[in-house]
Amino acid sequence: MKHFTRISLVLAVFCCILLASTTLFAQEWSAPQKDVWKSVEAYWALYAQGDLEGFLSYFHPDYRGWSYQSALPETKGTSRKFLDYEMKNTKTLVYDITPVAIQIYGNVAFVHYYYTTVEKELEAKAKTSSGRWTDILMKQGDKWVMIGDHGGQTSKD
Repeated sequence: MKHFTRISLVLAVFCCILLASTTLFAQEWSAPQKDVWKSVEAYWALYAQGDLEGFLSYFHPDYRGWSYQSALPETKGTSRKFLDYEMKNTKTLVYDITPVAIQIYGNVAFVHYYYTTVEKELEAKAKTSSGRWTDILMKQGDKWVMIGDHGGQTSKD
């Protein structure tokens, strides 16, 4: 019985530490940061729906992005080709994005976040992947558009 009580006490202390650390790392976003994040959420939703044109409407004409899988940075045109192929051959079943840091400098913002997706290639089983991205956005009119990004899958599969 003493062993059970000791384990319960250790577990309770561990849970308290875990809850305290979550509170320490929680962040309140300012109104401008929430505005930036709203655009990130909007283009992720368009991507998940397979809406190529809607998704690309969030890309600046001079966009340059560099995923972990690409040997060189891509232009908007190059991204269009690969995204078109991917959206025709893969369906996003579910996704989750979590902001880590949003820094705004005038009309430019850096957004660091984690993502997890479950996607299914049309002729294959569903696959879960996770990773991280940094998007560099510029305010144009009433929305933030990507001028660059970097990141990709960090999970082993």
